[in-house]
Amino acid sequence: MAEVKVVTDKAVTENPVRENTVAKPAETAARPFENVFGAGFPLSLEPIRNFFGTNPFAPMREFSREFERMMGPGVFGTEMKAWAPVVDVQRSDGNLEVTAELPGLKKEEVKVEMTADALIIHGERKREMKEEKEGYHRFERSYGNFYRAIPLPEGIKREAVKAELGDGVLKIHMPVAEAAKNVYAVPVEHAAAK
Repeated sequence: MAEVKVVTDKAVTENPVRENTVAKPAETAARPFENVFGAGFPLSLEPIRNFFGTNPFAPMREFSREFERMMGPGVFGTEMKAWAPVVDVQRSDGNLEVTAELPGLKKEEVKVEMTADALIIHGERKREMKEEKEGYHRFERSYGNFYRAIPLPEGIKREAVKAELGDGVLKIHMPVAEAAKNVYAVPVEHAAAK
């Protein structure tokens, strides 16, 4: 039988660790305003922490975030983003059909042009909204340009292109000439062995 020698360390015998003992986590630094109002307080204290923190831009960032949350997009009936019409392009029976949704626009407000390789739809969108009720008068205007360029294939018959606008939908019909297929068959020969 082998002999086992047990060596005891003075530090281990003075502070023995038991297997069933759970180590306590280190105490965290006290946070200001953490438990001032209790757990049921409905407001977040994050803005106060940011204001008294070290980041000089935190109060402005928090103000911007709260303003966007309260107002949201389109609160006053206007949207602050750029507008571009929805465009569908289809090719069928040798024709190219372009459909653009332009709600509320008149034919004088829309221009359709063709370059050597693109169809360009552009114009200006003007919206005016007037609302009068008892106690207030609301009048809003919004203006903005839009521009869409659609790449075109070769062979468009420019003289036969037609565009019409009705019920807020612009339809452009473009006949495409069949491209001449110049296909040359290359004979494949057997390679000579070296």
